[in-house]
Formats: sequence, C-alpha cells, structure tokens
Amino acid sequence: MAHAQEIQLQIRGVPDEESAHEDGRDGSKAATRRSAARGSFLWWMTVAVDMFMVLCGTTVATLLGRLYYNSGGNSKWMATLTQSGGSPLLLVPLLMTPPPPAEEFRPAASKLWPIYAGIGVLIGFDNLMYSYALQYLPVSTFSLVAASQLAFNAITSRLLNAQRFTALIANSVMVLTFSAALLGVGSSSDGDSSSGGAPHGKYPVGFVLVLAASAAFALILSLFEATFERVIRARTLRWVLSMQMYTNLVASAVSVAGLLASGDWRTIPAEMAAFRDGRARYVLTLVGTAVSWQAAAVGMVRLIARVSSLFANVTGTLALPLVPVFAVALFGDKMTGIKVVAMLMAVWGFLSYVYQNYVDGRRAGKAECRVCAARDAGLPA
Repeated sequence: MAHAQEIQLQIRGVPDEESAHEDGRDGSKAATRRSAARGSFLWWMTVAVDMFMVLCGTTVATLLGRLYYNSGGNSKWMATLTQSGGSPLLLVPLLMTPPPPAEEFRPAASKLWPIYAGIGVLIGFDNLMYSYALQYLPVSTFSLVAASQLAFNAITSRLLNAQRFTALIANSVMVLTFSAALLGVGSSSDGDSSSGGAPHGKYPVGFVLVLAASAAFALILSLFEATFERVIRARTLRWVLSMQMYTNLVASAVSVAGLLASGDWRTIPAEMAAFRDGRARYVLTLVGTAVSWQAAAVGMVRLIARVSSLFANVTGTLALPLVPVFAVALFGDKMTGIKVVAMLMAVWGFLSYVYQNYVDGRRAGKAECRVCAARDAGLPA
C-alpha cells in the first residue's frame, strides 16, 4: 500500500517523504537522484564528451565569427543567423534516436509550443547582441567579458532552479564581476588589431551588449533546465535534440525576419564578392560557424539535462581562456597586462564554481546513501 502511494505521489508530481528529505538537503529532488549515477565511469565519459563539444564548438565558432568580420563581413543579421541556422542539421540525429516508450510521460503540445516560441525569440535577440558585441570588441576582450554570464547564472539558477547561493558562488560572482569591470576600465588602452576597425566609441557599446547578452544567455540556460524539470520531466537525448532544434528554428525565423526587414539581404551579394579569398571562403566561414554553434549548443543542453544549467555554464567558461590564446596567434590580438589579470581572475572564479559543484556532488551522494541505507534497514528516511 505504501509503495502504491509512493507511485501515485510521483505520478502526480507531489514529493513523498523521501523526496522531501532529499529536497531539504540539496534543493532539488532530480539533482539528488542524478547524483547517484555520477560515480559511474559511463556517466563521466558522457559528460566529458558533452564538455568537449561545448569547448571545441564555442572556441571554433567564436574565432570563425571574428574571421567573418575581419575578412569583410558586415551583416549583423547574417552573423546572428549562423548562431541558430544550423538547427535543421539536428533532424538527422533526431530521426536516428529510438522512439520513446509508450509509457513515457509526454507533455501537451499546448504547453511546449509557447515554451519553444518564447525561448526561441529570446535566443534570437541574444544572438543579435552577441553579433554586435563581437564586431565592436576584440575576441580576447569579448570572451573575457562574457565570463560575467556565470554571475548572472547564479541569480537565475537561484530564482528558477532552486540553486543554493553559497560562499563559493558569492566569491565567483564578485571575482568575475571585477574581472569584467577591469576590462571595461582598461578599454581605453586596448588597441587590438582585430577590433574590426570600429570607431573607438563603439567599445563601450560592445561592452554593454556582451554583458546584456550574457545575462540573457544565463536566463536561457535556466529556462531550459526548468523546462526539463517541470514540463518535460525527462532528460533523454531525444528531448535534448527536440528542445535544441525547435527553439533554434524559432530563433532562425527571428534572424531571417530581421535580415529581410533591415534590408541586409540586399548587401549579401556585394559582401560575398568583396569577401577576402572569395565567395567559397565566405560560404565555408558561415557554414563552419553555424555547425560549430550547433555542436556547442547540443553539448550545452545535454549538460543541462544531465547535470544542471550552472554546470553547463561553468563548462562554457572553460573556453574563455582558450579563445584569447588562439586570437593572439590568428588575429594579432595584444595580450595586455590587464587582460592577463582579468583572465586569471576569470579562472579563479571558474575554479570556485568547479569546487562548489564537487562539494554539492559529494553532499548529494552522501544523502542518497543515507536514504538508501535507511530504506534497506526498514527505517523512515
């Protein structure tokens, strides 16, 4: 009878006594249950693959986006479209995934489509802000200021995903905020050659845009996690691909509408003809950027589904110290002393987040063991 009541509570979405015990200790029933699998070799391997996709995709996409502007590209809406335009490619792996079992919970379409539309529109405008910022800022400055998304993610995760705000997270928020502020103060001495020839007055605009885009990106990650947790109630590869594809299709529609409404589409033939090294390099740059962003996005959403939006954002931050290194070699960016200090501060903030996730994982694992031991002994959890 007790077992039947437990099943009914789970079906209705009402926490039972064991779940309440776990929620009280760790803030999330799903996060506590997932912690039991974190010790397995297979789990760590899949997480490592997802992290590799995020790191490689983000680094390559950012560098190719900078290359687009450096080689003569100038359309903000075209650059925005590349960040979501590769989403139809996800249809191939989606069709290859096995169909869901008949007993799997399926949310109503009336709930999902407004979510897809809302998140997709937000992604579209977030991509636009990133496109403007990437033209107005050097790659190294752009990447380091983008580290502020962790600070914003701490807030959105707390409000939407019941993330605990610990001393380590507070330390990361302060360090990363000071890191971004340091770059803003030192912008007057930044003379990187990859700034795209933009007027010096565009630097503050780019700085504000990348901060706003980082805040929107943090909100998007938390909304993804909240959707998996409260609406879909499943974290399979099929749902990951579906969420990524449908939201990015909406974002692509926003980008295409902006491209047509702004009149940028009229300049594409001339832009292609004037592009350095010809039309083929123009097409390859855009295609490579689109594919790289999709690889990074799929890895990011998979990390959200497997762990949390906070962990996914931490992984994305790992790419930030990599991009400036490649930018120095490829675009002649100057690695000034201010950027070195800001990079070290960003790494410090990142390590604080990593250690906080390590502590949370150990605490959640211990709670899971105590619950299991009490249940096996016939004691109340």
